[in-house]
Amino acid sequence: MHDKTIIAATMGDPAGIGPEIIVKAMANREIQALGNIFVIGQSDILEKAIEVTNSDLRLRKINHPNEAQFEYGQIDVLNLENVDTSSLRYGEVQAQCGQAAYDYIKKAVELANAGEINVVATAPINKESLLAAEVPHIGHTEMLAAMTDTNDPLTMFEVRSLRIFFLTRHLSLKDAIAQMTADRVQDYLFRCDQALQQLGVKSRNIAVAGLNPHSGENGLFGREEIDEITPGIERAREEGITAVGPVPADSVFHQALQGKYDAVLSLYHDQGHIAAKMTDFERTISITNGLPFLRTSVDHGTAFDIAGTGKASAVSMEECLKLSAKYAVYFQNTEQEEE
Repeated sequence: MHDKTIIAATMGDPAGIGPEIIVKAMANREIQALGNIFVIGQSDILEKAIEVTNSDLRLRKINHPNEAQFEYGQIDVLNLENVDTSSLRYGEVQAQCGQAAYDYIKKAVELANAGEINVVATAPINKESLLAAEVPHIGHTEMLAAMTDTNDPLTMFEVRSLRIFFLTRHLSLKDAIAQMTADRVQDYLFRCDQALQQLGVKSRNIAVAGLNPHSGENGLFGREEIDEITPGIERAREEGITAVGPVPADSVFHQALQGKYDAVLSLYHDQGHIAAKMTDFERTISITNGLPFLRTSVDHGTAFDIAGTGKASAVSMEECLKLSAKYAVYFQNTEQEEE
């Protein structure tokens, strides 16, 4: 093992922009200076990405992270060779690409569970390709949860100084509202506090976003705040969690961005996604909390419409790797303290 943090970047769907944004990010001296970064993917696909991005990077195949040299101008790639490149079509759904993306993640989890790497940073995958491959799960979070026996991992977005957690994720608005119980709010505030602590955030003042206009205006525009959300916040406070709210959703994210709160608990998917992506679409990064290791991810898709052209921006991948290095030290220290 190397002394510094070791970050494994998974290549994502080979037919998408993952290989290109990884190459562009690794060509940045600032990124390679962050720590020891290697790629889990396929070397000839990365070679093509080097070509289309006009990069002068070199590739070095490795079989294990211990073989990596982590030198500037070179990408160490743990080469799985699980894609027939003669039939690879950029920008299209293909079962072999879904299987390959799954295999990259599986390998990363194996290495993380063995203590060989500290962080898994994921490039985008395509759910249709994964479905075509008939793999057990078609989402990063679901895969990682199953592979690590983790129950209900917690997603956090970070963009600039704004951190956002999600009480509910992929549900219709009607179903999400049904999940907004006092018990769930209380439990999630406790989990948010734990996640921030694990990431080294000392001040953990968490604001809960309101659901209805003006947080219901004392029941005038809905009773969810009165009947469920506020009682959940009060119970969390009784447990020692620093939590406030519900704060009207049209104000709370701006206030958090200005430093008034350390994080916001968003009540449903689009409430938090819109706030993050309007702040800075390219720099919004997803962090999965609750796993045995740190996982970061770009918050965009495979961009099949421009895959293989070299046009994709690497800003999100660069930001993903920056946050990986930023939080890895704190995450490792927390793990050691627990042991």
